[in-house]
Amino acid sequence: MPSHPVAETVASLMPRAKEELAELVAFQSVADFDQFPRSESEGAARWIADALSAEGFTDVRLLDTPDGTQSVYGHLPGPEGAKTVLLYAHYDVQPPLDESAWTTAPFELTERDGRWYGRGAADCKGGLIMHLLALRALKAADGVPVAVKVIAEGSEEQGTGGLERYAEEHPELLAADAVVIGDTGNFRVGLPTVTATLRGMTMLRVEVDTLEGNLHSGQFGGAAPDALAALIRALDSLRAEDGSTTVDGLPGDGVWDGLQYDEEQFRADAKVLDGVRLTGSGTVADRIWARPAVTVIGIDCPPVVGATPSVQAGARALVSLRVPPGVDAGEATKLLQVHLEAHTPWGARLRVQQVGQGQPFRADTDSPAYRAMAEAMAVAYPGERMQYAGQGGSIPLCNTLATLYPKAEILLIGLSEPEAQIHAVDESVSPEELERLSITEALFLRGYAAG
Repeated sequence: MPSHPVAETVASLMPRAKEELAELVAFQSVADFDQFPRSESEGAARWIADALSAEGFTDVRLLDTPDGTQSVYGHLPGPEGAKTVLLYAHYDVQPPLDESAWTTAPFELTERDGRWYGRGAADCKGGLIMHLLALRALKAADGVPVAVKVIAEGSEEQGTGGLERYAEEHPELLAADAVVIGDTGNFRVGLPTVTATLRGMTMLRVEVDTLEGNLHSGQFGGAAPDALAALIRALDSLRAEDGSTTVDGLPGDGVWDGLQYDEEQFRADAKVLDGVRLTGSGTVADRIWARPAVTVIGIDCPPVVGATPSVQAGARALVSLRVPPGVDAGEATKLLQVHLEAHTPWGARLRVQQVGQGQPFRADTDSPAYRAMAEAMAVAYPGERMQYAGQGGSIPLCNTLATLYPKAEILLIGLSEPEAQIHAVDESVSPEELERLSITEALFLRGYAAG
């Protein structure tokens, strides 16, 4: 670690940070209340509110957002005339998927091979701890030189837009000169990276019906229209032969001109099996940061075990479409729906319901805040220069903030580097990255205040 008073303070706080992250990870705060208790999310929100109060935040609130979840807000006043910086993270997490596939329990922070494992350790409960570490390091030195607002979202992973709508209804609440979104990650461990673009997303529930009820495949198969087969045909139309996303009317030839992603490194990061080809064309960076990408993230059909010889009367799927900056997510939603309608065979009845949406984002990397971040990263990562990368995922709040506060400078950093395996089994965080990025954020706040 760098030799610097702030770095020394952060290092001394790391044992406490691990204990606190363990407490946060223990909450099963998945904002799908049909499957996970609402009390788990509410408990995580209260934990964050208590932590902010303990750090001297004078205005701490639990915000009931329109999607039925809670976000946590806190305000720490700064010196007179100081700039205001908004620090963002989210405490809701993805479901653990197959809990039996985890090496250790998903909601129990466990140290193994130099990393801390647990759902949300990197995405994004670790981001909240990063913010706390940075503020504590500054308080232990000569104080926090800016006014600070913290917003911890409770439904980012669900894409249900609760915090975005709340912010639009209370536009003064999150106003700031700069915003640090702690929900992305370095390109790789040890390479300081800010995320300059985010793909937006839309999510559709697609249902296909063909019959009044299932039929015996021996008696009716061959002429009776199979709803599951119709759904598969419609979904298959969303991919070209090379695996590229093909939605009628949606451009798919974007080019990324920033940091490139070596194909062999990507195969290793994505754990692609030997002999399996990557999908799409162009560079890896083109495909994951500059072009649309469709994914069938769920499908309802009979399981193999217990299946009967039946022609299916109905089937449904959940389809996600990621869209790059320059593409409106609402327009992409319309194009996706029209495409599915046009490619559903045999006159099968199609119903489409939108269940989530977020706009893409592009940052202004020429701003003073980015210069302050570059200087901070150079100290926290000796011998390295700040890099610019894209992010295939979306953070819906970014565009809301950019619209509400067009003069605010928005920066995206975080702990979700490739080894973190966010959204997958065995998610983890690198404690070294947590330490270095906490140093970075503290030095950024100091440098931004002085700039």
